[in-house]
Formats: sequence, C-alpha cells, structure tokens
Amino acid sequence: MLTADQQRKSAEDFVRNWKDQGYEKGQSQPFWMTLLSQVYGIEQPDQFIRFEDQVHLDHTSFIDGYIPATKVMIEQKGIHKSLTEKIKQSDGSFLTPYEQAKRYADELPNSQRPRWIVTCNFEEFHVHDMEHPREDPAIILLKDLPREFYRLQFLVDVESRNIQKEVRVSVEAGRLVGELYDALKAQYHDPDSDETLRSLNILCVRLVFCLYAEDSGLFSRHNQFYDYMKSYRPENMRKALVDLFEVLDQPLEERDPYMEEKLAAFPYVNGGLFSRQEKALIPPFNDQIIETLLERASLGFDWSEISPTIFGAVFESTLNPETRRDGGMYYTSVENIHKVIDPLFLDELRGELDAIKTYKDDRTLDRKLRDFTAKLSKLTFLDPACGSGNFLTETYLSLRRLENEALKLLFRYAQQFAFADPIQISISQFYGIEINDFAVTVARTALWIAEHQMLKETEAIISREIDFLPLKSYSNIVEGNALRMDWAEVVKPEALNYIMGNPPFVGHQWRTPEQQEDLKIAFHDLDKHGKLDYVCGWYNKAVDYSKGFSIKTAFVSTNSICQGESVGILWRFLFSKGVHINFAHRTFIWDSEANDKAHVHCVIVGFSLIKQESNQLFTGDELISVHNINGYLIGADNVFIGARGKPINPLLPEMTKGSQPTDGGNLVLSRADKDDLESKYPQASMLIKSYIGSEEFINKKERYCLWLKGIDPQLYRAVPEILERLEKVRQARLSSPTKSVQAYADFPSLFTQIRQPESPHFLCFPEVSSERRRYLPIGYLDSSVIVSNKLYVLPEATQYMFGVFASQVHMSWMRIVGGRLKSDYSYSPAVYNSFIWPDATDSEKEKITATAQAILDARALYPESTLADLYNPLTMPPELLKAHQANDRAVLAAYGLKANTTEPEIVAHLFKLYQRKIAAQSQDK
Repeated sequence: MLTADQQRKSAEDFVRNWKDQGYEKGQSQPFWMTLLSQVYGIEQPDQFIRFEDQVHLDHTSFIDGYIPATKVMIEQKGIHKSLTEKIKQSDGSFLTPYEQAKRYADELPNSQRPRWIVTCNFEEFHVHDMEHPREDPAIILLKDLPREFYRLQFLVDVESRNIQKEVRVSVEAGRLVGELYDALKAQYHDPDSDETLRSLNILCVRLVFCLYAEDSGLFSRHNQFYDYMKSYRPENMRKALVDLFEVLDQPLEERDPYMEEKLAAFPYVNGGLFSRQEKALIPPFNDQIIETLLERASLGFDWSEISPTIFGAVFESTLNPETRRDGGMYYTSVENIHKVIDPLFLDELRGELDAIKTYKDDRTLDRKLRDFTAKLSKLTFLDPACGSGNFLTETYLSLRRLENEALKLLFRYAQQFAFADPIQISISQFYGIEINDFAVTVARTALWIAEHQMLKETEAIISREIDFLPLKSYSNIVEGNALRMDWAEVVKPEALNYIMGNPPFVGHQWRTPEQQEDLKIAFHDLDKHGKLDYVCGWYNKAVDYSKGFSIKTAFVSTNSICQGESVGILWRFLFSKGVHINFAHRTFIWDSEANDKAHVHCVIVGFSLIKQESNQLFTGDELISVHNINGYLIGADNVFIGARGKPINPLLPEMTKGSQPTDGGNLVLSRADKDDLESKYPQASMLIKSYIGSEEFINKKERYCLWLKGIDPQLYRAVPEILERLEKVRQARLSSPTKSVQAYADFPSLFTQIRQPESPHFLCFPEVSSERRRYLPIGYLDSSVIVSNKLYVLPEATQYMFGVFASQVHMSWMRIVGGRLKSDYSYSPAVYNSFIWPDATDSEKEKITATAQAILDARALYPESTLADLYNPLTMPPELLKAHQANDRAVLAAYGLKANTTEPEIVAHLFKLYQRKIAAQSQDK
C-alpha cells in the first residue's frame, strides 16, 4: 500500500511522462496500466483491468476498459478530443463519450453494470457516479493529479466497496433490531421500568447472537434457531426461549440426557452471554414479534455479513438513543476509526510486515514472520470510553488481518506448523471502560463476533477447523465511570501499549452537575478547568496514567479543544507535564453510522510523553511531516495566544460589541410593529431606527428598535403603545436575577449597554457566521443604524484594514484563534486584538486598498443580493471571487508570502510574527 506522499510523487512522475501524449488506439492500455500500478499500487494491473470486452448491440462493440473489482467502466478518447461533444457512431447515431459508455453499460447483466463510468482523453478524467446519474461529472485534470490523486482512489478501492456493503447490512440489521425491540417492549406490563429495560437489553443481545450463530455456522446447521422456534405454537414461544437460553449455558455433560433432541442439538456457548445468573424477563409473543423475529430477522436476513464494528454501534444507538444523546456519544465509521488507529500503530505494523515480505531466504522469512505474529500477540489496547466497542473491535480485526496475511506465507507449504496453534492474537489483549451496562454487553458480543469471523478466514488459510465454542469469558471490558476510576485497576500501565477512543463530546456549558464533578476529579491538579469540554478529562487521565511508560494515546475530540481559550488552558498544562503531540488530524467532519446521524466537527490528537523528530499533521487528505505540532494543531512552536483586552498594536482602534437592550423584547420592533406604530403616530418615526445584528447584517433582514437616547420625553409620552412597552421593559428588568440589569429598571427608555459608534461609518463583524464560507462577510454600516450586541464594531477602520480583514490570512487566523458555535465561526475581539498586521510598505498598502475597493465594487454589482448570497460557495459571483483572490495575493505579498502558501503555512508564519512581537514587547518593558 502506497503512502500519500508516495502516491503524490508517483503522480508527479506519471503526469510528467504522459504530458502531451495520448494516441487512443496505441496508448490507452499503457496509460491505464501505468496509472494503476504507478500511482495506485496495483501489483498486477493486467489482472486487475480488462480491455476490449465485447458488448453486443445491433453490432459488436468493445468496451475500452473495465475494472471488475470496483465496477468501473472506462471510455477512452484521444488527446484533445472533447468529452462533452457528440460523436457520430458506427450506427449513425450521435453520442457523447459518456452516452456511448452508458449504452454499453445498459447491455451488461445487472451484476456487471458499472458503479462508475470514467471518460478520459489523456488530459481530463470525467467521473460519472452511476448512483447519481443525473448529476454533472466530477472533473479531474491530469495536471492536477499530484494534489488530487485521492479523487480517483475509487478505481482501486476494493475494500471500500466491501465496507459499503457491510455498512448497508449492519444498518439494516440495526433497523430490524429496533423494530423487534419496540414490539417486545410493548408486551411488558411496565414497559418503562428499569427491570423491563434491563431485561429487554439482555434479551435483544441474546437474540442477535442466536441470529448470527445460525447464519455463520456457529450453530450446528443453518436456520437452526428458526426451525427450533418455528416448531412451537405462539403461546409457547416464550417458554421455548427460556429453555433455549438455559441449554446454551449448559455444558454437554451436565445436560438432561432425556431433553428434546431439537434442544440438545444446540452447542454450549457460555462466556456469560446466556448466564443463568443474568435473569431476563421474556414477555409473551404476538404475531408482530413472530413475524419480525422469524420471518424477517431470521429467515429473511443474512447476519453472517454484518460488520461487528459498525453493527455494535448501530445496535447500541438503536436501542438506547436517549442514553447516547445524553452521554454525548457519537458512533463512527470504519474509515474514521482508521484515521485514529492507522497513524497510532497500524501504519507502522503494516510497514514492518511489508518489509518482512521482501526476504527471499525461507528460513529468515519464517523466523521474521513468527517474530512478527508473536509481537502482535503481546500488544495491548485500552479504550477508556469504549461504548459499543467499535474501536476495540476494528483494532482486533485489523491485527488479525495482519496475522492472517503472515499465516498465508507461513502456511505456503501445506503441512507447515500442522500441530501448532496458529492464532496468537486474542481478544484478551483489548481492554475497555464504559459507563453504560448495556454498551458493555454489546461490546463483548461484538468482539466475540469479530473473533469468529476472523477465525473462519484463518481456517480457510490453514485448511483445518478450529474450535470456537464455548466462548471464553473475558472481563476486560468493564462497567464504570472512566473519569473517576483508576485505570490501573483495569490494566496495569506497564502492560499497556496504546490508548485510543472517542470520549463523549459535551461542551462545558452543557455539562451536568455529575459531569462537572467528573471533570473536577480528572483535573485534580488544575483549578482552571471550568471552561474545558468534558472530553478534556480523558486527556489528563491518560497523561497521568502514562507517566513513566511508553504508552501512546489518540483521541477523537470536538475541534473546540484546539481553538480559542481552550488551547491556553488545556495544552499549556499538558505540555508542562511533558506531553508531545505525535500526530494530528485538523478539523474534519466526523460522521456516524447510527440512525440519527451525527455530523460533528472534530480533530484527532495523537500524543504521548515521547518526543519524536518527525510528527504527522493531516489536513484533509494532505499529510505533512513537521518538527512540532502545537496546541492549535499547527506545525509550529508551542505558542499560546493570550487573551488581550486591547489590540497588540496600540495604534489600532479598539473593537467593541454593539448595544444590548436587555428589554424582554419590548424595545425591539418587527417591520409590522414599526409600520403599525408609525401609522398611528407619525411622530414616532424619528424614534425608530434600523437595528442590525449578525442575522440581519448577513441576510438583509429588517428589524428595528426604539432608540430614545437623548430624545425629549414629551415626544413619546403621549404614545400609549410606547409607554406600555417601557413599562414591560421595567418589569422584565426587575425580574432579572442580575443586579446590574435590575438597576436599569429605572431607565426603561435606554438600552442597558450602549456602545453605538459615534463615527459616521464603521466596519462590522458578525459574531457568528457559517463555516462554509471562504471569507468572513464583513462590511460597512453608517450611524443611521443601531448595531446590536450580535455584531462587533470597529470605528475608524480604513479601506486598507478592510482589505486585510477580508483576506485568507485573517480568515486563517480566525479559524485557529476564534471559537465556534457548533461548527460556525464565532468571532470575538480576541481574534482582532491578537492579530499580527503585516509590516507593509506604502505601495503594498495602496495595492491592498485598491483590491479592497475592488471587492466592494464587485459586491455593488449585485445590489439585491445579501452577503449570504454573495459568500455562499455555490453562488459567489465570479467577479467577487476574483476580487478576493487578487486581494489575497496582495495581502500575502505584504506578509512576504507566496500566492500559493497553504493555510497551515500562513498560520505558522503568523505564529512566528506573534512570538517576535511578544518577545519585543517584553524587552521594552
């Protein structure tokens, strides 16, 4: 498997070699064979892609290329040939290359129809997704392949197709379990009691295991559970299950020798799953339960194809949605799990096995392989917030796949190791802590299923059967509160290699009192932890647990822990304990496979007490190696942007928040309120002003307020509606728990906080704006408008300043230093006050002033459009985008940076300037 860096370099060579080449008949096959082997690592491309397959229309035609494993059809044209114009066919029809390929595809059997159609002319790849055939194709230019190679990864991503199938099967299984759960629950006398819910959870886990066992070969024959249950009348099915569960917990030698044959045929399972000490009330069955369990879940569904990693998460979330939401847990895709475990340990192990494979001497190869599998068997893992165990399960599966790969080589001679136990990796190497008792049971069951699935793969390699039942009883996944427990009681730190997981996402403002106490215990050595997110507790626990040991940790977290104020609190503290960030994924969307899909903006932080010379920093699909990763997840020194009350440059104007009414909604008017008041009392017009916050500013929404500052009371004392509103303001303030607001009850005609700028024009910054925008939607307002507390105001802001604020440089700084409201940008004076301005020459300032004016001019071309319209990535006018790009170049140049400087490079440069500025100011003192 090629690394991203290797693929990028190979793509550069490929582009260089194929530039200006492209004879359709003679070079199509070499082009595709080289692409697959050189850029995507296919070792035998001639066996991976087929050329010139026949397809029979009213005449015989030939498919240029077809990849069976990933179901990709290729229609190749010569260089400079259009991929969108219609071409005359041999039958006289005119078709585009895509239409030509689509016609071929329609003639293929369903099993061979392509998932993707790619048209190519040696300069461009047009990718048509056949699951969305009406959408425009994705276009990848050959010259852009070195930085966009990942967009063609689907050509070879066989594993991804398998994962997609596992996802579909597992989610469908989750839906079936959810329906069964609801049907069973309705049959209990007290469906919401603790005893009922506990029994129902145990019952569902046991039923799922039986359904899996009869489809996967764990039971003695296919459909054994179905046939057994079907042999009973509905009124007897409850008793039939009670008897079955007892038998599954009985060793063969302890069973009644005269029990019914259909019961005696079931194996001994044990492992605690069917323990007679774990009593579960089973309700009577009705027609709905029988139909769902037997006809749909058993007879109509193949459980052997579920992914234990995905299904465990879906299973838990299906049955416990409220628990999941309250705990802040989010369930993860296999792809995202690998973003954690690959750089943490799996990439290194994969590289080690690949290196072993290069040995030609049989004795050396066998010894290295045995040493490698022995090493795998000694690795231990802890997930201290394991939920349904998906990190542990996927890690187990990944290690077993490596072991099986090694076994294929060890067993390349039929009788080799015939008497040895080939499987050394055990689920006993995997430890978990989980606060929810049901999730603990699901996690154990998911690991058992994973163990059985991999056992079947090993059996196929060594050509003999291995006993799986009875299950071994492991207590390595324990129930408990990880922030209050001593992790050393679960697994000794000297025995552990890796900590990983996805602890609960709960913002500091949403913590329950119990969770606040949890964090206080976890941060026993840091008083200032009140503003940290709940997940931070796991970071400090992991660091304390790892002291003196070479344990490496990686956690998924909301990106807030690496932004704004949290960095100075959390990471300054952890770095002082000797922590180093070894790898990190910067902000990305963390998707869930659960029913109520969660989309959370996350980071992954891999850390330890071990300093490395080179550290991996991922931004999307881009990977760079850096000497240090700081708390903002930037490849730079450990800089902390401190909170400042004033700009770092004392010559700059101060930024303030707009005025706040605290009025119970009575000084603020809608358009209808305004029109009604003015129609009755025309003199009221001079008392009403436009009132604008972030929402109104960005979307051109109308809102108004009564602005009575400095107004003679005789102008409104005869307006009953205004007096009525002022009385409501007074009452609202009197009822406030805040003393300063209560004091303002004596001044109901005024806002409680008046910060209206006195300058005729001022620059405004929305407090909250969408993270989808490339640029912050800032702009000028004048003194006729009252600015609300949802806008930040900068008086005396020059056009040059506007240009810098409107640039990618300032956006990059804001994304790091600013906070977030959910995933949206949350601007604050802290961003402005700490921002380092360029040491620009007069000519550079003039250039930026001109590009800033060009931005304003481009906006003016669309007077009816809102800032939301203008800065939506899908609707941003070309003139405005080009104006911003020119402004970006001008601002970057003022900082001494090139036009193609990346965002991490921009921020790293700003951090250096910040360090110099702080150091210089310290010397001046």
